[in-house]
Amino acid sequence: MVRKADRPRHIIKAALALAAAGRWSRVSLRDIAQEAGVSLAELHERYPSKTAILRAHFDAIDESVLKDIAEFDSEDSSRDRLFDVLMRRFDAMSGDRDAIAAIVLAACCDPLAGLCLSAGLMRSMHWMLEAAGIRAAGPGGRMRVRGLAVVWLATARVWLRDDSEDGARTMAALDRNLARAERLASALTCRSARPPETAPA
Repeated sequence: MVRKADRPRHIIKAALALAAAGRWSRVSLRDIAQEAGVSLAELHERYPSKTAILRAHFDAIDESVLKDIAEFDSEDSSRDRLFDVLMRRFDAMSGDRDAIAAIVLAACCDPLAGLCLSAGLMRSMHWMLEAAGIRAAGPGGRMRVRGLAVVWLATARVWLRDDSEDGARTMAALDRNLARAERLASALTCRSARPPETAPA
């Protein structure tokens, strides 16, 4: 018998197990309730949709990363800090790789589900920037959040297929993608700093 306090996490684990075992798009809320050993009413009370279950799962991953973040050295660059934070997030997800792969595949075929998950991704990337000590508020912060989401998604494609024991392919891809984003940000900053050209007399 699962304790009441443990049921939210138990429901999430049941949903991920079903996702890993088959097509996520075919998993129903009734399937999840039966797998978790709870009634439909209790499932609805805690998680009214499959998307709500996934959001709770990724929120828990973010929380585990934030709890594990230590103070960075003053010599660490923004890129170094982001690399550390994002690799911690990949490590936190590693036990559910098969389930996440099935969920990503389903989201690619369901634009509405993909849109719902993208909002959660932006929220996660906001927190990852904050964890790395990088400003995520204001217009500039919103651009950083979007840019980091692109870096994350590009790296996640490699992570989903990375069968190396130490995650070397994922680390290499993340380092490469962060470097590209850094160069692009630098180029845009230089471009915006140029004085406007004056029209010839």
